[in-house]
Amino acid sequence: MLQMHVHAHGQSPGWDARQTHPSQEITRGVLAGAVAATLVLVVAELLGGYLGHSISLVSDAFHNLSDIPTLLISWIALHWAIRPADHERTYGYQRAGVLAAFTNAIVLVLVSLGLFYEAFERFLHPVAVQERWMIAVSLLALAINGGITLALVRSRSDLNLRSLLIHNFGDAISNIGILAGAIAIRMTGAQWLDPLIGVGIAAMVLWSTKSLLQEAGNILLEGLPKGIQLESVARSILSVNGAKEVHDIHVWTIGKDMVALSCHMRIPDMHMDESEKILREVCARLEKDFHITHITVQFERAGLPQEAGYIMPHPMQSSK
Repeated sequence: MLQMHVHAHGQSPGWDARQTHPSQEITRGVLAGAVAATLVLVVAELLGGYLGHSISLVSDAFHNLSDIPTLLISWIALHWAIRPADHERTYGYQRAGVLAAFTNAIVLVLVSLGLFYEAFERFLHPVAVQERWMIAVSLLALAINGGITLALVRSRSDLNLRSLLIHNFGDAISNIGILAGAIAIRMTGAQWLDPLIGVGIAAMVLWSTKSLLQEAGNILLEGLPKGIQLESVARSILSVNGAKEVHDIHVWTIGKDMVALSCHMRIPDMHMDESEKILREVCARLEKDFHITHITVQFERAGLPQEAGYIMPHPMQSSK
């Protein structure tokens, strides 16, 4: 069987991953500042939780303590992601951010389970809390976590940084809950509100982690990117004049804003110049319709016996 392997992608030949956008430098500065601010917050919450006998403050302190490796992992991932491809990692290090997000999500799950346990212990052995410490420390925590969240909003399209955004937004919401709980305890004397808030914080963290784990796991398993249907991709390719059949289609995410596709496509016998026109049109259509920019097409002669192992139930054939 005469076959022709053709490869095209959207990056220009002079593209270098080390050419960073100024916003990336700003984001790395934000992460460095966030690490320092979070360390201050952890010390303040541990001190406030100890002096005020508040399990919700101590829980939130350990929750924020888990932010330190999270922030450091994300900071390292930003540096790795801009490293160019080499002989061993031919796609570069773009998945460093995805690995960081997946790791952070697992850390969050473990922290949540620890918070559930601590809150349950406090329900069994209640301790009177000093709500004034809860109010003062929660206000400080809200200012720090709210500031970090606002600083990360512009970078929410990056999966790695979005994991931090979700994390810190959850922290800010938990700080509001602690503040409201402290006021309610002062007004009613209901000490059980403190561990209840701890349970609420843990549940919120678990809920916010679910989608992050699913998306990062799908990318690491090279699953179909969200919002893309394989049949729609096949029909888009077959809409190009000269495309007779397409099979063995694979679509996956390499890293931020980089989706790849490989497929086998049957075309009639023609001059190579004509097949290159088909390739250019296929690439342009896939980039326009699905934002797929890294494309590898294997051309095969139409009408020959089908020998490929089909990923789709049946090869998609043109109706033309």
